[in-house]
This record gives sequence, structure tokens and C-alpha cells, in this order.
Amino acid sequence: MGVFDQVREAMKMRSEAKRLESEIKKITAEYANGGITVVAKGDMTIERIAITPEAYEEVKKGKPERFETMLFNVVNGALKRARETTQQEMARLMRESGGVGGLFGK
Repeated sequence: MGVFDQVREAMKMRSEAKRLESEIKKITAEYANGGITVVAKGDMTIERIAITPEAYEEVKKGKPERFETMLFNVVNGALKRARETTQQEMARLMRESGGVGGLFGK
């Protein structure tokens, strides 16, 4: 394989990596519990947090630690689902593109 072919393969791999990154950013996963809902994205960022007035009751009752624990658990639940969904989607995309060998032209 000549230098030109290697450069072409590198450009193809970079293009495929950008496409996969774009697909990952589209993935969302929602997790809800105790009046708190969190939506996480495939790139492990939080897209949205929604809290019902009922969920604030713990804070009003003088138990902010309970609310914080609930929020912590819901955020981690959403991130876990996003990670699992992303892994499944990446596996599907890799199968469709011929796997890692397809990226390297084998």
C-alpha cells in the first residue's frame, strides 16, 4: 500500500469516526424516579432535568439530602441507560459498516 492509499484510508477512517460521533450525539436515554426525570445523551451529557413540585417536598420537609440522593441516582440511571444504548447502537453501526475491518479496508 502506497502513501497515497494510506492517506486515503486515514481520511476514510476520520470521516467514519465523525459520522459515528454524530450518531452518538443523537442518542438519548431517559430515567425517572420520585418525580425527577433526566434525559442523557449518548455523548454522556445531560440534555434535560425535570423536577415535579412533589419532588421538592423532601427539601421543604428539611431533608435536602434525600432530594440530592434521589437526583444523584436518577442522573446516574440516565447516564447508565445512555451508555448501554450507545454501546448497542455502536455495535449495530459497526456490523452495518463491516466492523473494524471495514474501517481499515480489509
